[in-house]
Amino acid sequence: MRRMANLLAVAAFAFSTGAMAETLAPDVMIKTTASEVLDILKKDKDIQNGDTKKIVMLTEEKILPHFNFERMSQLVLGRNWHKSSKEQQDKFVVEFRNLLVRTYSSALAKYRNQSIDYKPLRAQTGDARVVVKTLIMQSGSQPVKVDYSLEKDGEEWKVVDVTIEDVSIVTSYRSQFEDTVKKDGMDSLIQKLADKNRQGGIAIADKKQI
Repeated sequence: MRRMANLLAVAAFAFSTGAMAETLAPDVMIKTTASEVLDILKKDKDIQNGDTKKIVMLTEEKILPHFNFERMSQLVLGRNWHKSSKEQQDKFVVEFRNLLVRTYSSALAKYRNQSIDYKPLRAQTGDARVVVKTLIMQSGSQPVKVDYSLEKDGEEWKVVDVTIEDVSIVTSYRSQFEDTVKKDGMDSLIQKLADKNRQGGIAIADKKQI
């Protein structure tokens, strides 16, 4: 799980979106709004000094609203989603979201002037799922390939997976979570995630806040 958290942290620098009054193409939406968060990271001394509250707030406001957590949870759990009760599903969505809050907040706290190169979008009119390809440019390091899979949710495009250097976050977490469910059950997986999230200082009351 730690490896996936580290990989997902890299992705925070490319997908940083604010609220949009109009529906934009997924690549335009990402490119147009990413600069907002990067600008905040460059200027906000509190965030640079590790102000956890401001970092979490930035994550909540600028990044996570454009993730479809229920869809991601379905993909991550696979067949275990359908085997779970509605209560278990709701609890898992909450804790999986909190896991991403922790991961992205940690990434933003480590921002060191990374830049982003966006590749041309290859999509057809009417596509319900697209992939936005980016490269995270880091001084002194090789570029990191980050691909965002987005699906239409009503009129909005939302992220349902992130692939970093050909490693899918959804697929990787699915393997880890499936082992836990098989060994200890769904309730145990939810509790383990909840415990880690509380230790990281991240918790929300219920699914209504998502």
